Amino acid sequence: MSAEPTPSQTVGPYFSLGLFDRAADALVPGGLRITGRVLDGAGEPVTDATVEIWQADEEGRYRPDFGWGRSGCDEDGRYSFVTAKPGSVQGQAPHLTLLVFARGLLKPVLTRMYFPDEQDANADDPVLGALADGSSIVARPTDEGLEFDIRLQGEAETVFFAV
Repeated sequence: MSAEPTPSQTVGPYFSLGLFDRAADALVPGGLRITGRVLDGAGEPVTDATVEIWQADEEGRYRPDFGWGRSGCDEDGRYSFVTAKPGSVQGQAPHLTLLVFARGLLKPVLTRMYFPDEQDANADDPVLGALADGSSIVARPTDEGLEFDIRLQGEAETVFFAV
């Protein structure tokens, strides 16, 4: 075992120049606005978290030039993206894959966000079907788009997947 710490063993602060090189509000100009908050186990905002999304395009294809974005969180723990609603991929309901980087996490946590207007597809989705209660990973509609809060711990913890 090496005596030098590896990146997953060290904790910031990290220099953020270039970290947000893709404007999260312009992934798909005029697209669907997705906002949410990253919250700790006590329900307090995690102000220095970073949220990444990975997604297929409207046709359900993963392309190298589409479908990735990163947003930092503000003083309320809020992040925001403007993107397109993805199509279905290989029998799965339309969804976004989200990675959350935050203080206290040595590695990011991974979750999914499903769309509330896809009840039939969500009911047939193999991932949602494997969960006892998948409601924590279905977004809520708002007047401006969709809202998806991410709770890192606690009673209402978001479902996270092993990476």
